[in-house]
Amino acid sequence: MASPWSPRREITPGNSRLLVERAHEEFVRGNAGDPRLEDVRGIVRDSWRRSLDLLVGVEALPPVGLTPEQLEEHRRQHPLSEAIDMIRTLLLPGDSAESGVVIAVGDAAGRLLWVEGDHRVRALTGDMGFVPGADWSENAVGTAAPGTALQLDRSVQIHGAEHFNRLVQPWSCTAAPVHDPETRRILGVIDVTGGEQIITPQAQLLVDATARAIEGELLLSRLRARAEAPAGRSPARRRAPRQTARATLRVLGRDRALLEIDADGSETVSEVSTRHAELLLMLATHRQGVSAEQLGALVYGEGEAAVTLRAEMVRLRKSLEKIAPSLVPESRPYRLGGDLETDAHQMLSLLDRGAHRVALAAYRGAVLPDSVAPGVEEFRDAVATALREALMAEASVDVLLAYADTEAGADDEEVLRLCLSMLPARSPKRAGIVARIERLE
Repeated sequence: MASPWSPRREITPGNSRLLVERAHEEFVRGNAGDPRLEDVRGIVRDSWRRSLDLLVGVEALPPVGLTPEQLEEHRRQHPLSEAIDMIRTLLLPGDSAESGVVIAVGDAAGRLLWVEGDHRVRALTGDMGFVPGADWSENAVGTAAPGTALQLDRSVQIHGAEHFNRLVQPWSCTAAPVHDPETRRILGVIDVTGGEQIITPQAQLLVDATARAIEGELLLSRLRARAEAPAGRSPARRRAPRQTARATLRVLGRDRALLEIDADGSETVSEVSTRHAELLLMLATHRQGVSAEQLGALVYGEGEAAVTLRAEMVRLRKSLEKIAPSLVPESRPYRLGGDLETDAHQMLSLLDRGAHRVALAAYRGAVLPDSVAPGVEEFRDAVATALREALMAEASVDVLLAYADTEAGADDEEVLRLCLSMLPARSPKRAGIVARIERLE
């Protein structure tokens, strides 16, 4: 089947990109009375104002608030999971990997649950945080089709420079909300992102028609379920996931880790000692559990560490009983009583989703940099290597340059040479990169 996104005569909003770019610059500088703003579409101007009122950063990366486990559970529970195959069929027919676009399906809050489509486009849009689990509401990124469609409860098209966030301005997008067919409350949003072909009237009609088709299919599915249910009994409803405390250990760039506990909307933050951070990190890394001998070797090294380990585990248990009872470790094997995320694992998850720029921003330094625990040293190296290799293999030159400006990449000649090879021949950045390479030689 032919792709509906094949190039055609471009039909874009009536004003030039340059005009909108200049109007945007004046607006974010506070010149709300600039006459050029009158030439910007009304829905865009209004969204810019909302974005400014919400203090949205013009180059802010969207927060990625769902861990892989939470994302999978949210997908499974969400009503639009029943329609994902229909969405793929209608919006990504044929070879979706070379369609030139990505499609996204988000929930009613603007969090993206599925992002699929062209591999090259996904890699590029991933750099701006357009990945599963990211918040693309207007509150998070300002004017963009997914969030603005949810805000206005109607389909919208946002063209290039009309985006409030400069990182998103290379792209155009069309999105439409999807409603519950009976209550009409918003269930989520579907979005198509790509080049100029995404903002034609035909594209908006197709995305709108897909949203209506999904609503019709959801209604038919419910009617069939009711017809098949035994007399006097209603079909089973999805159960909402239970709310449990979330625990995060922050170890990137920190010698004394922070343990964050979010329970019932209330967050507490506690600093933990280096030794307790090492133990918690190893238990979070080995979720299946480890023996006393294995844990001792990971934290203390080879040798007679059993007595020292047992004494330290007693102290760790007493500490956790006060600040995070759900995490108190079990023994035989040693394992945490509840789920513990780490900012290092979250960063690795962002890399897996293709969110290279967001992952780099999340990498605040090496894992527990002063720790000499063997297991920590091994994990520290693995995290740093994963970041470097992912950026060198897939990231854009802008992200790679940002990595070269960090402590991790500053003296990496291979990274600098790759940046040089990716920069345009007349780029003013080339001279600085050449000078840095020469200093390293």
